[in-house]
Formats: sequence, C-alpha cells, structure tokens
Amino acid sequence: MPVPAENASPAARGLGPDASVAAFPLGGIGTGNVSIGARGELRDWELANRPAKGARLPFTFFAIRAAPAGGDPVTKVLESRLTGPHEGDQGYYAGQLAGLPRLRDSRMRGEYPLLRIDFTDDDLGVRVALTAFTPLVPLDADASGIPCAVLRYTVTNPLAVAADVTVVGSMANPVGITGRDVHHFPKYAGQPGNGWTEQDGLRGIRFGSDLPADDPRHGTAVLATTDPHTTAKPQWLSGFWQDGVQVFWDELRATGRLTPETAFSIDQPPYPDWFTRLRVGSLGIAHRLAPGESRDFEFLLSWHFPNRPRAWQGNINLDNTHAGEVVRNHYATAYADAWAVARRLAADLPELERQTRAFHGALFGSTLPPEVVDAVSSTLVALRSTTCFRLEGGRFAAWEGSFDDSGSCEGTCTHVWNYAQTAAFLFPELERDARRTEFMHETRPDGRMNFRANSVFGNAPWDFHPAVDGQLGAIVRLYREWRFSGDDTLLADCWPGARRALEFAFTAWDADGDGVLDSEQHNTYDIEFHGPNSLANSMFFAALTAGAAIAERMGDTETAKRYRDTAATGAARMDELLFNGEYYEQRLDDVDARRYQYGTGCLSDQVFGQLLAHVAGLGHVLPAEHVRSAVAAVHRHNFRADLGGHHSVQRTYALDDEAGLVLCSWPRGGRPRIPFVYSDEVWTGIEYQVATHLIFEGLVEEGLELVRAVRDRHDGHRRNPWNEVECGNHYARSLASWGLVVALSGVDHVATARNLDFTPRWGGDRLRTIFTTGAGWGELILSPDGAQVRVLGGCLDLHHLTVAHPGLGPLAAGPVRLAAGESLQLTAPDPHDRKDRA
Repeated sequence: MPVPAENASPAARGLGPDASVAAFPLGGIGTGNVSIGARGELRDWELANRPAKGARLPFTFFAIRAAPAGGDPVTKVLESRLTGPHEGDQGYYAGQLAGLPRLRDSRMRGEYPLLRIDFTDDDLGVRVALTAFTPLVPLDADASGIPCAVLRYTVTNPLAVAADVTVVGSMANPVGITGRDVHHFPKYAGQPGNGWTEQDGLRGIRFGSDLPADDPRHGTAVLATTDPHTTAKPQWLSGFWQDGVQVFWDELRATGRLTPETAFSIDQPPYPDWFTRLRVGSLGIAHRLAPGESRDFEFLLSWHFPNRPRAWQGNINLDNTHAGEVVRNHYATAYADAWAVARRLAADLPELERQTRAFHGALFGSTLPPEVVDAVSSTLVALRSTTCFRLEGGRFAAWEGSFDDSGSCEGTCTHVWNYAQTAAFLFPELERDARRTEFMHETRPDGRMNFRANSVFGNAPWDFHPAVDGQLGAIVRLYREWRFSGDDTLLADCWPGARRALEFAFTAWDADGDGVLDSEQHNTYDIEFHGPNSLANSMFFAALTAGAAIAERMGDTETAKRYRDTAATGAARMDELLFNGEYYEQRLDDVDARRYQYGTGCLSDQVFGQLLAHVAGLGHVLPAEHVRSAVAAVHRHNFRADLGGHHSVQRTYALDDEAGLVLCSWPRGGRPRIPFVYSDEVWTGIEYQVATHLIFEGLVEEGLELVRAVRDRHDGHRRNPWNEVECGNHYARSLASWGLVVALSGVDHVATARNLDFTPRWGGDRLRTIFTTGAGWGELILSPDGAQVRVLGGCLDLHHLTVAHPGLGPLAAGPVRLAAGESLQLTAPDPHDRKDRA
C-alpha cells in the first residue's frame, strides 16, 4: 500500500486495537461477508444469506508458533490483546479464548479492498503482518462476486538464527446454525461435519452438513491453502466443554505440528444432542525461516450457501407468497460448492489480485482529495455487503440497508437507490438489470411504478403510493445506463415502461396541467409533499429531458419535442413560483394544514434532480445561476460545523462537536409545527449528493468540507469506517459517493457516440485520477506538458478523446483504440499554442 497522505482518514493512516468498532468486510457482490476487526480478529460472520452483525464463531482464530534455533518456542493467538471492558455475565465466553496469550499490539490500515494489519510483539521473535482482501475487478461483477477471502500472513525472521514458524487457522463449522445457547455456542440444524481434501495442488478442510441440498440452511465452507507444507487437525476432539481446544493448543505449543484425531469424542455425561454438534477444524502451514527471510503463509477462505428464501421477508410486508420456497444465488450457478470456489480462487488468484491491486493503485495512488478517496472506497463496501444480492441468472436486487439480523426495507427501493452512483460506474451491468426490473416488471399499465420490486421473486406487486422522486429518477438513470453502455437493447426493452412512467406524471402529479407538479407526492422521506416543490419538479424536468433524448433515439420525434417543451416551460414556471432569491421553497398557503411539509425551509435535496441530470450528462434543467445559489444556500444554512447546539428528537447519526449536513433548515423562519419526518437528521448519502452537486457548480471547497465531515465521523472509534448507517448498516444511499469522482475528474463517457471527454475540476495541471467507461477503465494523468490516458482493464474504442488541460487548452485524439496495459500521450500540437500559465 502507498504511504497515506497526512490528511488521510484514520483508517488509512492506521487504527490501533482500541478502535473497537472498526470492521473490514471481506466477501464479493451478493455473497455475504466475514469481517476483520482492528485487533486482527474474525467477526460478523454473515455467510448464510442474511445479516448477522456481532455473530462470532467460537474457537475461530489464527495462531502462530515461532521457535528460534536453540531457543524456547512462543505460541500466541494472532490477534492483539483484548482491550476491554472485561465484563460479561460469564466474563469472556469460552469460545473467545480470552485466556490465551495474544500479541502486544497491532496497527490496522484499511484501503478497501485491501486490508493490512501489522502486529508487534517483543516476545515472539519474528515479525508478522496480515494482508486480506476479496478480489475486486471493475466492470466485472462476476469476478467481484466470488464468495471468498484471501488471508495472507507474512512472517519475517529478523533473528541471527533460523526460526521454525507455524501459522494455524482454526474454524468452527458455520453450516446450519440456527441460533446460540447461553454460552454463545451455536445450535445446529442437521449434523455438521468436517473433512480433509486434496486436489490439484489445493489442500484443506471442507465444512459441510447432512442438510438436504434444497434446505435454506444448506451450504459448505472451505479453509484451504496451496502451500504443500501443511499440518492439520481436520476435526477437533468434540464435547460440551473445552476438550478439543485444550488438546489442539497443547499439541501446537509442544510440537508446532497437528495430528488428526482418530476418535472425535470421549466419554461424557448425556448432554442434549445439540450441545455436542460443534465441529472445529485446524489447518496449519509450517516453514523454517532463515535469518532475514520473509515468507507468506497464505490461506483461502471460501463459502457456498446457495439457497435463499424466495421472498423478501422484510419489514415492509410485501407479499411473500413463495416464502416457503428457495431460489439460488447467482454465484451458486457458477460453483458447485465451496471447494469449487476455492479451486477457482487458487487457479486465478495471480490475475485476480493483479487487477484488484490495479484498482487499488489507481484509486489510492490518485491525487484526488484524500477524503474523497476514503469516501468512495469505504462506501463501496455496501455493494458487497448483505444489503445487495444477485439471484440465479444474474438478477440484481437489494435492500435499502441491513439491520443487525435482517434486511432493512426491501425491494431495491427506487427513491433510495436514486442516490447511488457507484454501481453505475464500476459495475454497470447491475444497474442495467435493475432498470429492466423497474420498467419491464414493476411499471403498471397506467404508468404507476412500484418503487419496491417484488417481481424479482415472482411475488405479487406491492400496492402502495408511487414515489415521485423514485419513479422519475429511474427514468434519468435509464438514460444514464444507456448513455454509458450504448446498449440500444436496454432502451428497446425499457422504453415502453419508461414512457408510461413519465406520462403518469402529467396526470397524477400535475393537477392544473401547467408543467409544474403540485399534487400529492410520496417521496424518500416516507411521507407525501403537497403543492409545488423543487425536489419533485427538478426530478420531473430531468426525467423529461432524459425522456426526450431517449424518444429521439427511438425515433419518436413528436414525443421528444413535447417533453423538451414541457421541461423548458415547466422549469421557467417553477423557477418563478419557488425561487426566493436565494434558494427554492415549497409553495403552500398554510404549511401546517397537513403534517410533514417544509414550506419556506431550505431543503438539502431541493435540486437533487439537477444533480442526477449533471451526472447523466444532461446539463442544466433549471437556471444555472439559481441552481448554484440554491446549493450554496444548502451548504450555508444546513451545514453545521458543530452539532452541539443542534436540537433533534429524531434518529441521531451525528452529534455533539461533530460536523454534518442536516436535511432541512428554516433560515427565514416558518418552520412547521410538525415538519417532515427526518428533517433534523444527518444522512451521509445526502451529504455526498450535495457535495457532488457543489463541485459540479464550481463550489469545490464547500463540497469537500461536507465529505471531510462524513469521514471524520467514521474514525474507527465512534463509527466503523466501512459502514455508513442510515436505516440499516451499509446503507445504499451512501453509494452516492462515486459522484464525487465523476464531478472532480470531469469525466464524461458517451458510448453511443464513442466519445470520452475530461473537464477536470480539481488538481490543475498535476492531476491523477481513476476513470471508468462502459467497456474499459484506467487513469488520466495530467502534467504541465500534457495528458496521458492509461487503460488498466477492458478496452477503449473511441471516435474521439478530449482533455481540457488547464495550461495547454484542449488536447484531442481520435480514433483511439487501447487495450489493457496500453496508454496514449496527448500533447499540445505546438508550444506557441499554450495559454499564458501566469
């Protein structure tokens, strides 16, 4: 990993073992996760198709034994010491093994998707560090959706003599767990079992069960290695007490080697059957390290839980007709079991790691502001958390977030996923699939869109109000997906539904036909706004502008003209009605006539539709000078550098001396007696969308101030750096963060025209930034002498490439064809053409 900048986040600089809430998730898109804490401990085992924050597997840990030639061996758990508080109804539970010696200290550095933990311990004699990751390959959701983790312990011998080193991973069988007893030992459905397997240079322990293949809890897991120097105890001696771990630990300490058990149980009293089902296995790697030698002890962890209920079973109570059935995960169609996953990982790891490190290097090696790099990398976790999943056939679906033990607010909710930009630019196939779901399956004949998708499970549609922001935003996002991919089949599939959805707005939300929406408008605040407001209408004008472009592409010029004309006249009318000289208000005769309105308030989302239009390349759909004034007012009135004096009786995500952006303020008075729900809260997704919009409008420093506030709050002590919470963990709205990269780099890819343009808003003539297109990704590097475009993955096949260089003026090339590993240098055609740099 590169040396972090001084103003990088605490997580990038390094977190000590007292950063107790820091948890770095490992796992692919739609696969579940296991996380690593700041001490190096394994935690939050969420493999079996549901969230499980706080879930730990007993006796699951790594350990190291180091024996210098002529000296005494030292054996310790490969974690730093427990920091407390040391209290509980049984002290520490037996499965935590708190009484075993641990390393003195650790330093965790997380630069997602790569984690590094450096351990220190004077007694151990050798030095050890952990590198962990799950492959992440931009534009390849399958390669980024492998249910696995790589755990690589690098041991260095600084001694003047050789040292025999054994690193051992122990793991409890995770298959079929139904709950936990009072001692925090798991209860199981079925009989778990462990077994040793060797095949094609891969060797390790398979964890399984006798549950039938169609059982929702059926699954397998593997702890394996390609290192031939192994020692193993595939299944510990079992029993209700600590018999197995006692035998394991004593043997490891004494010999540095493990022997398989010939009998798995001993005589014991007749405890209940489920007391003795726990199955733990250990896999070790042993090497002699010469003086000064370093060696990797690499473990591959994989899992395969193919079946999930064929229903959301969430808290919104969508129809769950098929809840008693199962549907397979997408990854289960590529891999027969966890051993097949491990084999693929072992075979392709060099290339998968190369591409993962290329992405990491392009992002963390950029000159983008450190807080932006921190934000976009850390929130990327949401895509690979339990919030998101893929069903058989690759169908993408997601919750809004994940509660500790269940999904939060089901149905790939359109008004929440409106904010998300990361998938659209890193894994665009996921967003294209979501658009097909929305317009081909969830848009009714009258144009009303179900903003929570139940069709992904074949269940009946949800009968609820349509969401004005979600429905209209989906049309803008359809245009975004088509423009980025050039996929005309996507338009052919989705345009009939999208047109119905847009026509619905004219009849359902515009009562007087003046092109300004003013009827009851359900929205992302889970309530209805009434009367003209700029949130709904900025969405409407952006949707009309996108719809006009799509209609033109589909050959419907008459409809395209009607949409353009309505967008122009409606925007002018709304601007006249709602702009107060500083920002846009909601027009109501009596703000207290109905609950949950905002009236004269300064709404942080007031021109959110304009932001979506910017990201989609549609330009301004409202007067540019008024938009800039409005977003500046949001920053001026709604950003609190210190929330210590802020009064909120709502949910609390930022407090005391922390900084944050509230959803609404009333700088001119007129706060309703009961304002809209959530108005006093602070949501990171809205902070990112406002920050992105500020940057688009040229207010770069103001935007970055918001981003810094978010990331300063997620410092590993107060909040987990890799978990931005709203209504649930890993909340989807936080994926708005990738818009910051788009705004700062000024990248604009039009696949339909095969053009790629850069108009950077950051870095001057010394910029290095990551970029993505629908078919390739790489880096743009500006220097005083020109620009370089490097392709790191996929390919670029362009008619035209332009870079607006701040010192040299426009640099252009075309046609351009670059494969991965190739680059193109752009320079000014003549030195005399250079602008005055003074």
